[in-house]
Amino acid sequence: QVQVVESGGGLAQPGGSLRLSCVVSGNGLIIYALGWYRHAPGKQRELVANVNSGGATNYLESVKGRFTISGDNAKRTVNLTMNSLKPEDTAISYCHVDGAHISDPFPHEYWGQGNQVTVSS
Repeated sequence: QVQVVESGGGLAQPGGSLRLSCVVSGNGLIIYALGWYRHAPGKQRELVANVNSGGATNYLESVKGRFTISGDNAKRTVNLTMNSLKPEDTAISYCHVDGAHISDPFPHEYWGQGNQVTVSS
């Protein structure tokens, strides 16, 4: 089975920083991209950032310049450093994997359990 294990997040004041980490495991798993989604109350789930197997990164416009994603697809890890946090960053954050299994040609998504990020004064 595939495991997507998250850590980090927590509580920060506006302007503060938090970090999220994710480690993915599973025999035969092929990873195309790793990233983070977030889901805030009353809002749609949105992609915050991801990095693909070629190293290209994508960021939600509202987090550009504040958040940094780093990952290593070979090591199957991804981190999200969140600086200059704002109250509107409050959400449950989910590690997300675009991948496949060597025995199956179809792509598949995998999700972490969700970690709370709360930004409040």
